[in-house]
Amino acid sequence: MLKIEDLKVSYGMIEAIKGISFEVNDGEIVTLIGANGAGKTTTMHAISGLIKPSSGSITLNGEELTKLPAHRIVGLGLSQVPEGRRVFAEQSVEENLVLGSYLRKDREEIAKDMEYVFTLFPRLKERRKQAAGTLSGGEQQMLAMGRALMTKPSIILMDEPSMGLSPLLVSEIFHIIEEINSKGTTVLLVEQNAKRALAIAKRAYVLETGYITLSGTGEELIKDERVQKAYLGG
Repeated sequence: MLKIEDLKVSYGMIEAIKGISFEVNDGEIVTLIGANGAGKTTTMHAISGLIKPSSGSITLNGEELTKLPAHRIVGLGLSQVPEGRRVFAEQSVEENLVLGSYLRKDREEIAKDMEYVFTLFPRLKERRKQAAGTLSGGEQQMLAMGRALMTKPSIILMDEPSMGLSPLLVSEIFHIIEEINSKGTTVLLVEQNAKRALAIAKRAYVLETGYITLSGTGEELIKDERVQKAYLGG
């Protein structure tokens, strides 16, 4: 489905991503783990079209993405939940969700998908007329995820969805990621909570200073001594 080949991304003279290759197959949860500054968010932004790589290939169902603007990539079925939520603070919950569907014309399906989002996140339904900026951090994270789902993506990229949340909310967010995946949406997850991410991932990659240094199933990496020592407190 999503294939990254020899991807390189630079900021001026600094090469942040140094020739990485990986893939995400239909129906999988795949996670990228790594320390701050490893290049995880840069990789996500390159896939989404928010920054342009210096070289390499990114294809979605065989279509090259590197030359496309971000809105065209969304139209192909790829959506991103950005790090830091980035909700439209002055718009209501409902307006944020409607903005997520801006490329779509199928009004009946949009209404159904909004109800699906409200089923996943009942608190958003209770606050549907409330300004997004007045929501708690956890509620804003739910809204960012709901807004991405309103694009009706075949693959959703999630960048640090558990950041800054209480342990109880972290558990809820990971449960919802699994629920979204069980309904057929493929997930590429960037997450510093490596233990939780590896526990739900079918496959995983470790990114260190712009290189992929390890890969395997989530189960394999959670047992790997190097991963345990670097990311799991082992």
